[in-house]
Amino acid sequence: MSAPFSTFELMTVAAAREIRDGEVVFAGTGLPMLAAMLAQRTHAPGCVLVFEAGGVDPRMLHLPMSVGDSRTLTGAAMAAGLMEAFTYLLQGGRIDVGFLGGAQVDRYGNINSTAVGNYLQPSVRFSGSGGAADVAALAGRTVIIARHERRRFPERVDYRTSPGWIEGGDSRARAGIRGGGPAAVVTTLGVIRFRPGTKEPYLASAHPGISPEHVQAETGFPLDLSEAGETPPPTREELEILRTTVDPEGVFLKRH
Repeated sequence: MSAPFSTFELMTVAAAREIRDGEVVFAGTGLPMLAAMLAQRTHAPGCVLVFEAGGVDPRMLHLPMSVGDSRTLTGAAMAAGLMEAFTYLLQGGRIDVGFLGGAQVDRYGNINSTAVGNYLQPSVRFSGSGGAADVAALAGRTVIIARHERRRFPERVDYRTSPGWIEGGDSRARAGIRGGGPAAVVTTLGVIRFRPGTKEPYLASAHPGISPEHVQAETGFPLDLSEAGETPPPTREELEILRTTVDPEGVFLKRH
């Protein structure tokens, strides 16, 4: 493909491809929202978007600035509230895939969005879960979107805000967590997935121009690189929809 694309555009497309037609998607502000909107306009027209503030199955004409933006209610099947989104939909087991982010992501997809360092005297304090722990525990599966730097991908998170595969193996099931766990981590360098059974991480693909070895160098835990391919680039159609329909003003997709 001759048209250039940015890292954020590639990440959005990779995240959108994680959504299957007909699935119920819990999407947050930023790239997850863009990914869900793109999927709805391409390969998954029947996917149902759910926003934390209560918008259910909208047909948005313009990009919302947040999950509480009134534009999330355009053409919606229901204008509910946060309580309904988390109880009837999420706790009721009706969310197929949820998108998450955080300050740290560890070997087993556990997420830290609380604090770096000692919890009582941290070097950095963040905003906390904001509902992410609920999504991580209750969605059918999760997709994590993160900036890839070694300090953000430690062997073990400093604080486990949102559970991933806990300590690998069957530890998530033994902890009594019913949701399906992380399926993919889409980063600025590639896409990480987890082995069935062991839940050990492996590099599924590195983005164009990035070597698997570079991804490993920027990761604080071992990655299996044996099957690493190249992340498929966006198609012309996907880029056209992203740039002219989903985020024409470049609010979240600042080209770089």
